[in-house]
Amino acid sequence: MSSLPGFAAAPAREPAQRSDDFLQIIDVAKQYGDTLAVRGVSLGVERNELFALLGSSGCGKSTLLRMLAGFEAVSAGRIVLDGEDITGLPAYQRPVNMMFQSYALFPHMSVEANVAFGLRQEGVARAEIQDRVFAALDLVQMAAYGRRRPHQLSGGQQQRVALARSLVKRPKLLLLDEPMSALDKQIRQKTQIELTRILEQVGVTCIMVTHDQEEAMTMADRLAVMTDGMIVQCDTPHAVYEYPASRFVASFIGSTNLIDGVIVEDEPDHVLLESEALQQRLYLNHGVNEPLGMTVTVSIRPERLSLSRIPPAVPYNWSSAVVSHVAYLGSHTLYQVTVPSGQVLEASLPSLLLAEGAPALGEEVFIHWSADAATVLRT
Repeated sequence: MSSLPGFAAAPAREPAQRSDDFLQIIDVAKQYGDTLAVRGVSLGVERNELFALLGSSGCGKSTLLRMLAGFEAVSAGRIVLDGEDITGLPAYQRPVNMMFQSYALFPHMSVEANVAFGLRQEGVARAEIQDRVFAALDLVQMAAYGRRRPHQLSGGQQQRVALARSLVKRPKLLLLDEPMSALDKQIRQKTQIELTRILEQVGVTCIMVTHDQEEAMTMADRLAVMTDGMIVQCDTPHAVYEYPASRFVASFIGSTNLIDGVIVEDEPDHVLLESEALQQRLYLNHGVNEPLGMTVTVSIRPERLSLSRIPPAVPYNWSSAVVSHVAYLGSHTLYQVTVPSGQVLEASLPSLLLAEGAPALGEEVFIHWSADAATVLRT
């Protein structure tokens, strides 16, 4: 590398919950016997925002969603929606609707009857029910399927009906529980964009729970990463991916290379790290809060790494390596390379750039990255 590109500073992280948020989750906890499933979560969601709770199974995200819906009682804390404290309200009195993972459509009812069910339970006039059901089905492009039963629909069509049933009651808050889990991958990717478009058109505030990071990154305005009943980072998808707050977040959101190093030079505009994993020092063109001599971990995403057959003409941010695995994935090719210390690093390179002269398995190469590629992790 002949030059060092300028460093783009991480955006300032806003507090998780503010007094003017449309939805305020204030120090909410849920305890089952001796088990604390949700640990004092505070979170704010803006009006018309699509917010995602992201985490692996057992992290507490579904429990938090069920407390918002009123299906689980809150052990501690408060939930305020549009200025109203709904913490103690039963589910049927909350202006909240939930679209379940299984869609929960009544098999003996037609599509129209499924969508109309909640309105009939509330005693809405028949003429108004017809108008609202047609409008909801038309919104999700299912108006032509009103007479069909759920078993006559595809998975994607059933999902649209479940969404229409959730929206027809005009809730202030819409909850989505793993909304794409029942769809195969190809349909899921197409539906993510379509569902986002519908929710933006309606203008409803929405919280979705998912373990699929791609789904959260594609659909959400903001997301919160949860583990062990706590939120460990809350920000935009871009900020969470580019500036993870911890080793857990860096590893959970996408793939990353984690390299440990000791701070040997600390200046306001750059930091030098010395790492046993690499032959050369790591250069970061920004300052850090950690003191000189401290061991830190840096995260470098695979797409920020490059491969070459000649060593870069700078004394940092590179290492010799041997190609140990190659995976062609269509638009990009994933390389695993082993550096002299034995650590394996991953580089994701556009396949079109590798059409000619791509490094082969077992070939010696040089792996390198720019000064703004690495993020220092706090924990």
